[in-house]
Amino acid sequence: MANVSVYNMEGKEVGSLELNDTVFAAPINEHLVHMAVVLQLANKRQGTQSAKTRSEVSGGGRKPWRQKGTGHARQGSTRSPQWAGGGVVFAPKPRDYSFKMNKKEKAAAIRSALSSRVSENKFVVLDELKLDEIKTKKMVEVLNNLKVNKALVVTAEKDDNVVLSARNLPEVRAAFTNTINVYDILKYDTVVITKDAVAKLEEVYA
Repeated sequence: MANVSVYNMEGKEVGSLELNDTVFAAPINEHLVHMAVVLQLANKRQGTQSAKTRSEVSGGGRKPWRQKGTGHARQGSTRSPQWAGGGVVFAPKPRDYSFKMNKKEKAAAIRSALSSRVSENKFVVLDELKLDEIKTKKMVEVLNNLKVNKALVVTAEKDDNVVLSARNLPEVRAAFTNTINVYDILKYDTVVITKDAVAKLEEVYA
C-alpha cells in the first residue's frame, strides 16, 4: 500500500496514511480517462448553434439570368452557397452532443486519474479542513502553507465555508467526494484532500 504524509492546515506533517491500492495505485487506463474527459466536455455543450441552408434563406426564387448566351456561368438561384447572402453548404443545426459511459467505466477512469496524481506526488492529504468563516484570504493561507497553487480541494461533505472561500480563486476549485470527476482531477495540478474524503473515496471506489 502507498504511504502518504498527512499535513495540518499550517503545512506541518502530523502523520502518515496508507492508501488503498485498488483506488490509488490502480492501472492507468488512458483510453477510459480520455473518454471521461470528452464525455464531460461534450455534456457541457449547449448544442444550440444554427445556420441556414440554401432552402431556408429567404429570396432566390427567380433564376438570376438566362441559362445561355450571357457570358456568365449558369446560375439557378442567388441563394446558392457561392453567392453573398446565400445559404451555408453543410449548415450546423441544433443537436445533442452528450453521450453516456457505464458506471464501471466511470469508476475505473476516476481510479486511474487519482492513481496518476498519487504516482506524480501531486496528492496532498490534510488531517482536516475547517474554516470558521467564509474568507478567501484564509484559503490562500492554507494553500500557501502546503506550497500549492493550482489545486482541486476535496472534502468528504459539502462545506459552504470551504466552497465560498475558494470560489474567488481562479486556479482553485472545491469539490466533494460525490462530485469529483476526472476532468477536474487532471485540470488542477494538485489534489488537496482531507482524510475523511480519502476514506469515503476508498469506500465508494474500492
